[in-house]
Amino acid sequence: MAPYDRDRQVESQTNNASVSGNEKSVPVDADDSSPILVRRPSRQTLPVVVASPHSGRNYPKDFVADAALDLLPLRSSEDAHVDRLVEAAPKLGAPLLAALFPRVYVDPNREPYELDPAMFHDQLPDHVVTRNGRIAAGLGTVPRVVANQRQVYNRKLAFIEAEQRIRTCYRPYHQALKQLIEETRERFGFCILLDCHSMPSSAVAPQPRELKKNQDGKLSRRIDIVLGDCHGTSSDPRIVELIEGQFQSHELLVRRNPPYAGGFIPRHYGRPAKGVHTVQIEMNRALYLDEATMEVTKGATRLSHNMSAVISGLGVLLAGDAKLA
Repeated sequence: MAPYDRDRQVESQTNNASVSGNEKSVPVDADDSSPILVRRPSRQTLPVVVASPHSGRNYPKDFVADAALDLLPLRSSEDAHVDRLVEAAPKLGAPLLAALFPRVYVDPNREPYELDPAMFHDQLPDHVVTRNGRIAAGLGTVPRVVANQRQVYNRKLAFIEAEQRIRTCYRPYHQALKQLIEETRERFGFCILLDCHSMPSSAVAPQPRELKKNQDGKLSRRIDIVLGDCHGTSSDPRIVELIEGQFQSHELLVRRNPPYAGGFIPRHYGRPAKGVHTVQIEMNRALYLDEATMEVTKGATRLSHNMSAVISGLGVLLAGDAKLA
């Protein structure tokens, strides 16, 4: 399979539309061959980096042609349009990083080499992690399945294919993320990474103790937001409390950690003692997406405004308590 090349991609029809319906803006730090998009504010005023690792929707044509599934089921593993929900971040004073490559091609929220030996016809090198729960579930660095356990491939891969995806997509994403974190920490003394995702509407049901009435007096029957801080290890709790309060002020039902306590990114980068605080934000797709067609709904505008309030609200830390380094 050829290396990742943005000139040879299959893109969804809504790929370049913004939530607000505005025309596509030109990325600040991206070129035609880049697997990532980085948009920086004219001046960074918030100690925040916003990232969307799973919303990429540029599918290599040869990958789609070779897959056992059509494009729409391949897209079921996307955190579809999450990048659009947080596209206002640069205008609010925070840089935005988004993967342009799809998660099913290579997953940046994994260790660099979490691979299932059964997927490959050649022997994997010793440095490859071959056994853990994610690999067993088919969700390693190169996923074996998408939603509902549908198999992505009908053939064995060569290890060089995985190596190529890691080199051309995975590593550039993490290099950019590390740079943005370090720049932010150097400027403000600490950095808050918002690692943004979406979850299937059926993924999390509220427990009886979590049910709350909305303004109409009706009980909420879904968890809207799951905040993951790796069970208190990836972020100062004050940051999580502030984010939780912002969502709750918009009548969204929030849960902490289970079942999305945090993937590789918050576990790897979240180092509160070193001034890096990482919170994984999982948004219920029912809030903004038609899951059958992968098209955004009218709710996307409201959720985008909610996310903007969360991002800008973190500026309170600068005025109130900046001792997070």
